[in-house]
Amino acid sequence: MADYLLQLSYSAPAWAAMVKRPENRVEAVRKSVEKLGGKINGFWFSFGDHDIVGIVEMPDNVSAAAFSMAIAAGGACHNVKTTPLLSVDEGMAAMKKAGGSGYKPVAGKK
Repeated sequence: MADYLLQLSYSAPAWAAMVKRPENRVEAVRKSVEKLGGKINGFWFSFGDHDIVGIVEMPDNVSAAAFSMAIAAGGACHNVKTTPLLSVDEGMAAMKKAGGSGYKPVAGKK
């Protein structure tokens, strides 16, 4: 399973509906995540560019993309952003692999 950071913003009509009748949307989307083979690690309200951030585990990129597409297609959310996350060990392995890749920058370019 791979970890993904989800960032999204609610539309004005979605906010209006939730202010009128508050609802825990984490529980509402849990079934969809699980149906795609995933697991919710947590969601948080946030300030700034996005209203909600969350961490989910999904079996693969296709499943993570499917969940993001379903959210975006629903219309209540916009600015849906899904970012694959690497563990520190995975990042270290990538750095080691990059070091042995044989890539050489163009001379004189930094």
